[in-house]
Amino acid sequence: MMKLKRREFFAASALLATPAIGRAQAAYPNRPVRFVVPFPPGNMSDLISRLMVDEMANRGGVQIVVDNRAGATGAIGIQAVSRSTPDGYTLLMSSNSPLVVNPAVTRNLPFDVTKDLVPIGLVGWTTFLIVVPPDFPANTLAEAIALFRANPNRYIACNPGAGTFGNLVTEQIFRAVGIKMEQVPYRGSAQALLDMQQGRVHFMVDAMTSALPQVQGKAVKALAVLANRRSPLAPEILTLAESGMPDLAPLESMAWSGLLGPVGTPPEVISFWNRAITAMQNDAALVRRFASINVEMAPPSPPERLGEMVRTELARWTRVAQEANITVGG
Repeated sequence: MMKLKRREFFAASALLATPAIGRAQAAYPNRPVRFVVPFPPGNMSDLISRLMVDEMANRGGVQIVVDNRAGATGAIGIQAVSRSTPDGYTLLMSSNSPLVVNPAVTRNLPFDVTKDLVPIGLVGWTTFLIVVPPDFPANTLAEAIALFRANPNRYIACNPGAGTFGNLVTEQIFRAVGIKMEQVPYRGSAQALLDMQQGRVHFMVDAMTSALPQVQGKAVKALAVLANRRSPLAPEILTLAESGMPDLAPLESMAWSGLLGPVGTPPEVISFWNRAITAMQNDAALVRRFASINVEMAPPSPPERLGEMVRTELARWTRVAQEANITVGG
């Protein structure tokens, strides 16, 4: 029997071992990770994703590619992620609107957010503002409601789109205080805020990310935050109770953004990104960067917290949509 020299033995052993090494999975992530944002650039989730691009590149050399998949009030982007390979390289960075409002008002969506997606981590949130024209003759929400009651058919409400948060929350407010007002849907906040500045519409509920710059520029006037605590991003704006409407406290709402993956995403991937989000939430400099885009960093939390929020809010907004008979699409 032929004997191998020592050097030849080790060379042959290395060749035999190569296929096994090739089959072994490299450490995650070993290539760019795609963050699908179901909105055009400039949305809160898009801005958060782009901040995370810089942070992850600086922290560990992890490359994130932001993929804006707008359309169908977020449904196109969510569907793309829900049907992707669950390997951790296609994830969803989304606000709560397409996750809990869109399914509440839209029939026959091609996905189920509670079954086709898995939560990874809650990132941050922003408060909703109740805004009116800059010269509106009311300075509190209670005064505005009194004007609406005394002048039926004189004032017009608006929202960023049919079936959006703004649409449903406005409907909740009007039903709670017993008034009826026409609601005009727009395609996004920008044109609605412009028309409000010019006095064509008179009442709107909108996220702070888009409304606060207009308030700070005195283009529109804020009556209240839709919350029971003042926002650290705009501490001068009154809460619901401080604006004379404590009975509206149960309507407290916020727009939040979180990271999710397709069902079947490996636990180690979920853990990797949840730890990364937690590290960012504990970074004071990054908290200030988030504040510069009018977003508060959420406290660190496990993936289950985001899943609980999705389920709770989906039930809430489904009930509101059914009571108000709000549906979108066929």
